[in-house]
Amino acid sequence: MSTTATTTQQAEQSVLLAAEQQIPSAANDANFQSLARGNRNGTLKLRGIPTFSDPVEKRKWMKEHMAAAFRYFGKLGYGEGVSGHISMRDPILKDHFWMNPFAKHFSTIKASDLVLVDHEGYVTEGGAQLPINEAGFMIHSEIHKARPDVIAAAHTHGIHGKTWSAFGKPIEMLTQDACNLYGRIGIYDDHAGIALSQDEGKAIAKALGKDNIACILQNHGLLTVGTTVDEAAILYSMLENACHSQLLAEATAANGIPKRIISSEVAQYTAEFAQNPHNFYTEFQPEYELLVEETNGRFLQ
Repeated sequence: MSTTATTTQQAEQSVLLAAEQQIPSAANDANFQSLARGNRNGTLKLRGIPTFSDPVEKRKWMKEHMAAAFRYFGKLGYGEGVSGHISMRDPILKDHFWMNPFAKHFSTIKASDLVLVDHEGYVTEGGAQLPINEAGFMIHSEIHKARPDVIAAAHTHGIHGKTWSAFGKPIEMLTQDACNLYGRIGIYDDHAGIALSQDEGKAIAKALGKDNIACILQNHGLLTVGTTVDEAAILYSMLENACHSQLLAEATAANGIPKRIISSEVAQYTAEFAQNPHNFYTEFQPEYELLVEETNGRFLQ
């Protein structure tokens, strides 16, 4: 490896470490703790994202939650043929990513099915020896390059998201749930077909921006990102549901029934509490626990 490449990798590692350290511990996050009530002496607190001293154990935990995210997407009907993918940055080899294997249904994915790819998108040892989706890598790799704070990214062709995406417009704040995404949704309005080149991935990453947690890809679908795969997964279902609500509201409004949009002040107030990595992680845990119970933990294998 050249000196320049080594220096670049070291710089990227420093940026990634700084991004990870920006997240306060769950116990010290006042906004997160304000969402629930514990005992009088304040010792009963929300747990939030767990921490690990052993990176190998962290990798195992991350892969289990990634497999759960796929199972969740499968339950919700987000799978369509070979379309759709989730990527997750490896906690040890930080220029490597975990992805789903090509042409395997979301509802059947286990932790052992996940594929480890290098920064050029080639399958490496350490994960399942199966091909990945080329277009998926082209999109996700550029997002991870542009956003060191992003650990996981999710993209599928859910029916309501891709239908709303045809308008190339952001969702309106029609419900309290929609406010979870307030002010943090990008729009990519230059669809160029299947993403088999880095240029398309770079354009999507640019549309996502430096601080957004979601992006509507016109004529394509939705994309969400998170500091955990749990966050990316729950944000995806939140945005898909918001698009569903938007489509229903538009159809009703077309018949002359007025709709009321939540004010920017109220939406911002709600977002200040909701838009928290610990909160979005916690939002996914009921789904994770249900999946463990429903499958007897088979996806953890």
